[in-house]
Amino acid sequence: MSQVYKKVLKFKEKHPLTIGWRLKKNSEIVERHLNPDEEVIYAFIAQKNDSPFNILGSAVIALTNKRILIGRSRVVIGYFLNSITPDMFNDLTVSSGIIWGKVYIDTIKEFVVLSNISKDALTEIETEITSYMMKEKQKYGLRETD
Repeated sequence: MSQVYKKVLKFKEKHPLTIGWRLKKNSEIVERHLNPDEEVIYAFIAQKNDSPFNILGSAVIALTNKRILIGRSRVVIGYFLNSITPDMFNDLTVSSGIIWGKVYIDTIKEFVVLSNISKDALTEIETEITSYMMKEKQKYGLRETD
């Protein structure tokens, strides 16, 4: 069993109201694109869209020691993969509804919407991503000149 899939199952067990399908297939996509020196710190599931009614865009989101990977298997052939490195990360916003919530990841190039996430998981996701990104973005800070 892959390290990504194990973390996704742990997340799904802890937050069963989060909507996610094809967890193993989506985990395999992320796993396939991990670099040899990359380690998965945290993984969760969500829908990569902004519609509460579109539940066909299931994705596995993995926070690694290098970046955020978002993997989605297509139903027939192929897949989608997004990679967000700390230097491309701008901001993260969390929105909570009655049952589900959304996580918005603002990057330099795109605005990623992750939806249908159990509202109980939102704090955990926000803490994991922002803590890591804040630490990593410090490496890209400007140095003072003498």
